[in-house]
Amino acid sequence: MSEFQIDKIGLKVGLEIHQQLATNKKLFCSCPTIESEEYPVKIFRKLRVAKSELGEYDPTAIFERSKSKTIVYYANPESSCLVEQDEEPPHEVNKDAKDIVLVIASALKSTIFNEIHVMRKLVIDGSNTSGFQRTMLVSQGGYIEVDGNRIGIQSVSLEEDAAKILGETTDTREYALDRLGIPLIEIALEPVSGKPDEIKKIALTLGRLLRATKKVERGLGTIRQDVNVSIQGGNVIEIKGVQKLDHLEKIIEYEAKRQHGLSTIASKLKNMEIDRIAKERDVKNVTDIFRNCKSKVIQKALKDGAVVKAIRIKNFSGMFSFEPYQGIRLGKQIGELVRFFGLGGIFHSDELPNYGIEVTEINPVRKTLELEQNDAFLILAGEMKKLEPAIESIIKRIEDAKVGVPAETRAATAEGETVYLRPRPGSSRMYPETDIPPIIVTIPELLDAQKMIPKSWEETISDLEKTYNLNQQLAVQVFDSNYSDLFEIICKDKRISPTFVASVLCGTITNLERQGLEVKLLKSNEIVKAFKLLADGEIAKESIEIIFSHIMSGKTQYVEEAIKNVSITKIDPIELERVLDDLVNANMSIIHEQGERSISPLMGIAMKTMRGKVDGQKINQILEKKIKEKLDEN
Repeated sequence: MSEFQIDKIGLKVGLEIHQQLATNKKLFCSCPTIESEEYPVKIFRKLRVAKSELGEYDPTAIFERSKSKTIVYYANPESSCLVEQDEEPPHEVNKDAKDIVLVIASALKSTIFNEIHVMRKLVIDGSNTSGFQRTMLVSQGGYIEVDGNRIGIQSVSLEEDAAKILGETTDTREYALDRLGIPLIEIALEPVSGKPDEIKKIALTLGRLLRATKKVERGLGTIRQDVNVSIQGGNVIEIKGVQKLDHLEKIIEYEAKRQHGLSTIASKLKNMEIDRIAKERDVKNVTDIFRNCKSKVIQKALKDGAVVKAIRIKNFSGMFSFEPYQGIRLGKQIGELVRFFGLGGIFHSDELPNYGIEVTEINPVRKTLELEQNDAFLILAGEMKKLEPAIESIIKRIEDAKVGVPAETRAATAEGETVYLRPRPGSSRMYPETDIPPIIVTIPELLDAQKMIPKSWEETISDLEKTYNLNQQLAVQVFDSNYSDLFEIICKDKRISPTFVASVLCGTITNLERQGLEVKLLKSNEIVKAFKLLADGEIAKESIEIIFSHIMSGKTQYVEEAIKNVSITKIDPIELERVLDDLVNANMSIIHEQGERSISPLMGIAMKTMRGKVDGQKINQILEKKIKEKLDEN
């Protein structure tokens, strides 16, 4: 296994930033941009493949049809209407969304077109009820500056966001329609050569420019990065759905390593005599051989009425498990592929006997396939309607392995890797929208957009420092967080320390999230409510973390419930004095032994019983006074 050198492979990366715009209404209707909690409407759809205006079928559509999935949509009239259900034509384009995208395009020094045409972009995973996404090219060209270098802008587009996926089974895929139609800006950057940390800096700079407008949504899921990655001599791979900036480096590094690993595999295959797989000759039904096998995967498939097939690959022995870099194997790539056809997985000869498949099954398979010593084979089980397209894709994938990196679309994983999603779309993916006339951009609109260009990031940070008396590090954390708008709302109450608010929003909540608690459960209005109670003297500073922890763990939804459940009740001054007197008297030995340093252990004891009920600073002051009095008496 060789050492991977990312700076020696000709890495190129292109970023596409998708950011929700902060408008009150959706892009093509008057529905509010809110997230529903209940979905009383349920709709079932089946997508079918249709030819484009050029008379061609898109390869991604053909691939998706082969899965034969039923799409289930959940809707709520409060957040979606007949437009989202594709039962009514789109309305006029949202004027606010148009104005915001003109401001951002102007800030990027991009050339704005005086006439914008709405296009339909084919979408084949069911995330749009119509089977397409409406998108419009607003401008081209321009740049952003990162560390003194100009990074070119390819295009700026305004489009509608897709439906929110709720779940998926082998036969169905479920979406909620509340997110469908929310205005979205797409900014495509020119591909650049650089290391993953440099690419992350570019994404961070562009994200900061967008946030500086105060016209974009904040929070997880409101911004997504698609990443186009290629290495020297290879195809471009599109990676969808990088939601967290912290994952971007890992994903680029993994994908670069995967592509270079596949190129290494291809180089090895070029020196081997490998015939193309012929279905009639090399694919056999071996169901009877596996009737009594111990593999749980195969037995479950057989109970569901599946068949088992084996594929012969001449002179391929050892190539499925060949690993140029750790975790980069052709067997793994093919395993990813078949799972998207609803199949449980695939077994290859390099890893057998194993997984409940024994020599008693392998020998008959070898005989049925008429294998020679250097031949390899694959085994997969499933319904015939799923097996056939899966086998076709496997045959193509093995052919592609001889070339290197096949052009495909992949999805980012939470672990910082990528998995196969679908083939790359063809040229017949985009066609004109016939329901919406061209949108004119006027000279006054362009002049207004120029006036609305936001301050630079440096100026914005400086304003935060001065307005709220924050140090630079904390100001940057606030600005880069999902809570910058919430921070300003809370800090309108002058009784609350902005530094404390910033430390909670950017530190406490993040730490709770790292502990595995769910930040989505903590709603903005509950955060504001907690700080209001603090300002009113109803709770102590230490209560904030306890309350948020209770909500983020799912034990309750509301601040009032959390306070009641964890018994955060305010102690009156007289009771506090009595409790601390008892504490001091009970620990005189520690005071005599440690003197003024005894404040630390006594504080620890006090906070165990009064944490969240009294401000820790107040407890410290009273304890310090009482300890000094006792020492003076002696």
